[in-house]
Parts: sequence; structure tokens; C-alpha cells
Amino acid sequence: QLQLVESGGGLVQPGGSLRLSCAASGFSLGAYAIGWFRQAPGKEREGVSCISSMDGSTYYADSVKGRFTISRDNAKITVYLQMNSLKPEDTAVYYCNWIRIWPMTPGGGSWGQGTQVTVSS
Repeated sequence: QLQLVESGGGLVQPGGSLRLSCAASGFSLGAYAIGWFRQAPGKEREGVSCISSMDGSTYYADSVKGRFTISRDNAKITVYLQMNSLKPEDTAVYYCNWIRIWPMTPGGGSWGQGTQVTVSS
């Protein structure tokens, strides 16, 4: 089962930036399209962004377009989510998962622990 570990969250003021990382345990992510998802308190989990494994194509939810950038390193070991111009409404637990159906249908299996992002002054 593909297991991913998220990191990089924290507390940041509105307008600030954070970079999240998603790493696989023991193997490369190169064969997988990977997506970032988030779940705010009292809300359902939603898709944020994803990146393909083939040609680097990306997708962004309208709510983050122009502010977030997804990327993967050359060795395809880690997928990043650079988050700029953060807003209080970006506050959520962020998760990564492989993409079963493009753009934002996640693969099966359990979710990781995620990483908390809190945007507050």
C-alpha cells in the first residue's frame, strides 16, 4: 500500500507563505500522479492541487489558483505545495494522496496524518 507522509505545516499570518512536502516511505513517487487535499473543521475534504507523473501537468482548485504552486523534485521522491498569499480560509489539515482519476479523485486506502496549516493573525 502506498504510504505518504506530509510535513511543513504551521502557523502563519495572513499573506504569509508555507511549503508543504509529501514523501513516500521507501520508494519513488515517480509512477504516480500526486495530489494535495485539505479538510477544514466541520467541512468535507476537498482537492487542492495535483501533478501528473507523465508530463508534469498540474491542476489547481479555483480557490488556490495563482497562490499555490505544486511541484515535484527531479528524482520524483517528494512532491511540494508552495503556498503564498495565505488566507484564513486556507486553514485546514493538508493531506497528500495518489490520484486514481485525474484530476482530484484520490486513490484508495487510508489517509496519512496530514499536516496542520493555520492562517491567523
